[in-house]
Amino acid sequence: MGQKNNRASFILIITLLLSLNLGFCQTTAQEVPLQNILTHLQSKHNVLFNYAEDIIKKIKLIPPEEDSSLELALSYLQENTGLFFVAIGDFILIKEQEQSSKILCGFIRDKENLLPLSNATVQSRSSSTITNDEGFFQVEVDSENELITIRHLGFKTMSRPFQAFFTETCSDIYLLAQNQSLDEVVISNYLVRGLNKISNGSLQIDIENFEILPGLVEADVLQTIQAMPGIQSINETVSNINIRGGTHDENLILWDNIKMYQSGHFFGLISMYNPQITKKVTLIKNGSDVVYTDGVSGTIAMSSDQNLNLKFKGNIGVDLINANGFVDVPIGNNSSVQIAARKSISEFLKTPTYNNYFDRISQDSEVETGTTNVINSDKSFDFYDTSLRWLYKISDNDFLRLNFINVSNELLFNENAEVDNDPVSRRSSLTQNSIAGSIFYNRIWNDDWQTTFEIYETDYKLKAINVNILDEQRFLQENVVSETSAKAYTTYKLNENLQLKGGYHFVETEVTNLDDVDVPVFRLLVSEVVRTHGFFSQASYVTNDRSGHINAGFRYTYIDKFQKSIIEPRLSFTQEFLDDFTLEVQGEFKHQNTSQVINFQNDFLGIEKRRWQLSNDDSIPIIQSKQISAGLNYDADGLLVSVEGYFKNVDGITTQSQGFQNQYEFIKSSGNYEVLGVDLLLRKRVDRFNAWASYSYMDNTYNFESLPEKSFPSNFNITHALTLGTTYVFNNLKVGAGLNWHSGKPSTNLVQGNEIVNDELNYRPTNSSTLNDYLRVDISAIYDFQLSRNTKANIGVSIWNVLDKENIINSFYKIKNDNVSQTDQGSLGITPNAVIRIYFN
Repeated sequence: MGQKNNRASFILIITLLLSLNLGFCQTTAQEVPLQNILTHLQSKHNVLFNYAEDIIKKIKLIPPEEDSSLELALSYLQENTGLFFVAIGDFILIKEQEQSSKILCGFIRDKENLLPLSNATVQSRSSSTITNDEGFFQVEVDSENELITIRHLGFKTMSRPFQAFFTETCSDIYLLAQNQSLDEVVISNYLVRGLNKISNGSLQIDIENFEILPGLVEADVLQTIQAMPGIQSINETVSNINIRGGTHDENLILWDNIKMYQSGHFFGLISMYNPQITKKVTLIKNGSDVVYTDGVSGTIAMSSDQNLNLKFKGNIGVDLINANGFVDVPIGNNSSVQIAARKSISEFLKTPTYNNYFDRISQDSEVETGTTNVINSDKSFDFYDTSLRWLYKISDNDFLRLNFINVSNELLFNENAEVDNDPVSRRSSLTQNSIAGSIFYNRIWNDDWQTTFEIYETDYKLKAINVNILDEQRFLQENVVSETSAKAYTTYKLNENLQLKGGYHFVETEVTNLDDVDVPVFRLLVSEVVRTHGFFSQASYVTNDRSGHINAGFRYTYIDKFQKSIIEPRLSFTQEFLDDFTLEVQGEFKHQNTSQVINFQNDFLGIEKRRWQLSNDDSIPIIQSKQISAGLNYDADGLLVSVEGYFKNVDGITTQSQGFQNQYEFIKSSGNYEVLGVDLLLRKRVDRFNAWASYSYMDNTYNFESLPEKSFPSNFNITHALTLGTTYVFNNLKVGAGLNWHSGKPSTNLVQGNEIVNDELNYRPTNSSTLNDYLRVDISAIYDFQLSRNTKANIGVSIWNVLDKENIINSFYKIKNDNVSQTDQGSLGITPNAVIRIYFN
């Protein structure tokens, strides 16, 4: 029944879309506004008209013949409107035929990466304008000697007379960054369009220009990075991302430089970071910049748009999980504010997608099973997030940014039973919340020197109330993290080849854990605080031909509570050679003082079992890592071949942080793991087709000296992983399909025929077996269309696990009534999603 409803919904959406487009295509003999004709031609021929509103707003005429070519349609319009239509590539400039003033038009681009610069201000003596999303502008000029000034936040102001520009056509005009980074794009469209590899070894995702990935209707930030080689989620969630065999708590997750302790909604099934306000994502697997601390396995740095917007824009959208909206509102000429909000629609409609998600997170938990003679009812889940970013250009050299984010997840259900023949109902709940804010200030002293100051406060709270009706007991658990950070640093460019960076970073982290039982009365409250002082320095060098890049530096950290000093060198090196080849070498030492542990599998209702804790430099060591990697890339004629090998050692992990559900589940021990791996990527782009194949090999081994088995495979040792994907783009339609396969997760089986010994489970050697291989096929499609000159829309559909493959992602054993009980936890089954979004400019 659910699949029939999904198909019906999809057919309805497609029918609505076709009716919208066909409505514009009907030929009419009546005069219509010129703007309506231009909107139709834009959609039909995939071009964009640029014009001043006042020169077309009063013009009406009979539309050109529907079967006319673009050239014939423009000739017809020019003949019947008295306007000039000048075709420049995919742009068509409209201007009046007789003008006493001159017109300057062009495309403003970043000199470094050639990308268009929107919202740049172009000013002549008598008029001014701002560039659109493609960097295009046109402005009236009275004389050839008139001075034209072009400004954009973060770029050097250009002032030159009109005659100095190439005025025959709308040509490209390049602006230089006020303090150019020496890092550059070395491989564009690394996997798909909008994903680039940078000279420091990191990968950057441009959300606005991101093409499409199989199984996603929108660029879910933390789902997207899992398409990269070496990045997996052992249980297909965004709250358990494993970078090169590490645990999720070993990842440094930043949103506009604020450290976040929560990753997802639906307790990890979707990212909590709204893609409408998150414009860029940087993934660093090795060779981190010295400004970063924490994250011994990797860094995921998200950022909002850093460009000042001088015109209103926004969008609203809804999918089968949530409804959301986004606005970017200019405040005067020097300020703009972005606001994004998102909320689940489960209060109004429980879709098949919602039901699949709810079943997935609640399996083998207090929500699903309850206890004997207790029935759970009135189950509900709700989430929302709000994000704000305010930019203020104090002057050409002073820039201020404020950020705020608030995220909430709430799960509720009633536990019902009969007590002394009377019906009793009590409510259990689980909430997960994050709230954070930051201030960022940048001062550009001159073309070579700038300073930056950042401060943030981030707070995280996980709270569960678990009622036991039969025992008349209430169990309250809380895990709270509160962190304050202040950072100041300066960068100085000695010359075009060499840049220096140095600064100071203070962090105070407090973690509080509460366990509170009312009957019998028991209360355990533990609060710990760690303060660190960090000093860092780095040199960045680029060769004269910009084929070689190197970043080298170190970070010194003093932890006052332990009176301990840690020195961490960092290195990233890239060299291009023979035109099409690139050699990469990265290395780093890192540490972190926080980790997530599982005390009991039924903590926090058994849904989000992990709680944050601080190191005590004894039974909970400081986690420290050492990593080195080297890679070779070949990129030519649409073909990319990339291979990278790495070795990583992470010391100071505990058994509680690794999620054991075998004989070591309640054993407390510390040790390390070592990973040796290779990541391989092949990508080929031909015209509108793009296809890729990525393969990862990993040998991930634990070492715990105090355990009976001192060395054995890691719980996160996915030995082989393969991803195949393809995308196709035709005009406004984008489609994608992909396959994800990996070898099974390590597992510890029982000794057959002798499963229980001395009332305890009798296990075989730890992680000597694996679960069945994981296989998932996903598809997705997105169609863009124009509603009017300033309004566009898109619709999208996706199907996750289109083959409905039953993948087992976890398996463990318990003793129940003197018998062995095996629990298998499954992945998401076939899960459709659909979205419609309308954009306003």
